[in-house]
Amino acid sequence: MTDNPFFARSPLPYELPDFTEIGAEDYLPAFERGIAEQLAEIDAITAEVEEPTFDNVIVALERSGTLLRRVSNVFGNIASSDSSAQSDAIEAEISPRLAAHQDAIHLDPKLFGRIETLYGRRGELGLDPEELRLLELYRLRFVRAGAGLDPGQQDRLRAINVELAALQTEFGQINAATTSAATLILDDVSELAGLDAGALSAAADSARSLGHAGKWALNLQNVSNQPILAGLTDRAVRCRVMVASLGRGFGADGTSSALAARIASLRAERAALLGYPDHAAYAVADQTARTVSAVEDMFARLVPPAVAKAQGEAADLEAAMRADTVEDVELQAWDWQFWSERIRAERFSVDAEALRPYFELERVLWDGVFYAAEQVYGITIRERGDLVGYHPEVRVFEVFDADGEPRGLFLGDFFTRPSKRGGAWMNELVGQSRLLGQKPVVVNNLNIAKPAEGEAALLTWDNVRTLFHEFGHALHGLFSDVRYPFFSGTEVPRDFVEFPSQVNEMWMSRPEILANYARHFETGEPMPAELVERMAATERFGEGFRTVEYLAAALLDWAWHRIPAADPGSEVLDMDSAYAEAFEEAALRKAGIAVAAIPPRYRTGYFAHIFSGGYDASYYSYIWSEVLDADTVRWFTDGDASVREKGRLFRRELLSRGGSVDPLEAFEAFRGRAPEIEPLLIRRGLTV
Repeated sequence: MTDNPFFARSPLPYELPDFTEIGAEDYLPAFERGIAEQLAEIDAITAEVEEPTFDNVIVALERSGTLLRRVSNVFGNIASSDSSAQSDAIEAEISPRLAAHQDAIHLDPKLFGRIETLYGRRGELGLDPEELRLLELYRLRFVRAGAGLDPGQQDRLRAINVELAALQTEFGQINAATTSAATLILDDVSELAGLDAGALSAAADSARSLGHAGKWALNLQNVSNQPILAGLTDRAVRCRVMVASLGRGFGADGTSSALAARIASLRAERAALLGYPDHAAYAVADQTARTVSAVEDMFARLVPPAVAKAQGEAADLEAAMRADTVEDVELQAWDWQFWSERIRAERFSVDAEALRPYFELERVLWDGVFYAAEQVYGITIRERGDLVGYHPEVRVFEVFDADGEPRGLFLGDFFTRPSKRGGAWMNELVGQSRLLGQKPVVVNNLNIAKPAEGEAALLTWDNVRTLFHEFGHALHGLFSDVRYPFFSGTEVPRDFVEFPSQVNEMWMSRPEILANYARHFETGEPMPAELVERMAATERFGEGFRTVEYLAAALLDWAWHRIPAADPGSEVLDMDSAYAEAFEEAALRKAGIAVAAIPPRYRTGYFAHIFSGGYDASYYSYIWSEVLDADTVRWFTDGDASVREKGRLFRRELLSRGGSVDPLEAFEAFRGRAPEIEPLLIRRGLTV
């Protein structure tokens, strides 16, 4: 097949994939040719008769696999943002083959031998700092992939990796299916009391699209505590929503729990092969945390004050419930968000629904997210209606530096749909690299509820935060200025990658930015000053709940990946959903984070981050990165330098460097010291 659109560089600006030409039938042939081409390129490297040099080994590796990278970037985004039965089948077939392909490279003794030779002579090669780091990290990647194991161990490692790839793909697909199947169909509109007209209209549209005309559908997001619980006044309906949410992957739908157990045990076995006591130790060894004790020390500092704060919040909620009813009710998980919102509205006179008219998507995007980036970094952004995305709802924007130099493309895919997995994330379609002459093309995927035809897309405050957060990831990719693809954009340790995105959240509530976008979608009137003040006063409200919810998920992830490698756990291999529930309860109780009315943000049955999304033993990274974030926000707000000057420094010293420097060392050089946790404790109200 010569007309496959992946077989050559796209002729479109910035090599944007030509989605008008790409069909589902193009992916598998492109993957197969891409694998074959890269293996031929590896053979050429190992057949080289000249002695190993940085150029004929490391640079040659960086140049290899361009076709495979091209199709992988596009398909990886499609599989998560616009999946279909065809893409699911392709993903199930190709994932194990890609795992085997990576092993074929990393376990090639000739290739590793040439890398080892260079590594042994690294001090005499005259390499610059970026080249030296690239050589050292390539060698580390091969060692961590098993290049130093004996042939029998390598055979077992190959089998583990292939099985893991298949299981992780299966987990992701089952998770999407069970979340969709858990949609609640309601017969009577009175059951949706408390929701605004826009939410009712969206629920009716969703039910109609599912074949239930005249009814209302409540779609679940891939979290435990569904946002819709804050508005529903019918306690029985709230209970049904929460039970459906927490039950995914358990009971009759327990397949994903069993998959999770098998995945965890295989990861433990792999860690043992590679010389680590458990998968958590393996995972953090090349992160900025470095050791399990560093992560656990952080947990130890955060859990007690978070639980204490949450218990105080629970007492307030329970008191409000009992004051409102003659029943001696007990606070349940499905009550927390509803009563929290009631107290917030009464205490601060802020109704979350009353805020939504001031957060219309287009204004938040242009006059908030983009405007903030222009003020801080000097960039300009223009929509490119002539360029086409991978779905009709995808929009394409071109980004320019302050001097007018083209920087890259940003694609925005904002609305939820059945073909998109839950959550929000950033993907890369083209990575920046001076070696390959490429500029970045990045995508933000969100799951904002799509309004009915002709109606405005009004956001919650959390939606606004997510827009700013994900655009922080996009800026990390767009500002990349590195030589080698290995280091491009967000190719940094997992526990550092959230740092730039979390910093970008600061601009959403800065007075000069908020005033620019928080305007009524019908009248254009700015949000009243007193409402702004009351909203600011609520920022710490509910922080105990949010911190415990997050920490419970992080500690659950940690527990699954601290299974001892010496005994991967024969009972875990045969674990069913009942065992999974017992495992969760024991893990949370042991960690001191078991608060009955606050389920973890994700449970095992739908914890896609760690069982299919690459955050295994790394979900701690969000709050680890937030330590850096809170410290940096303090830097942005202190001193006399202008925001633009500080933005220039932040971009130059951190955002543009990708993985070309050690991120923690770069941060310490930038701040003049190691990061401090106190700003985070103050931000979350966890100080005494």
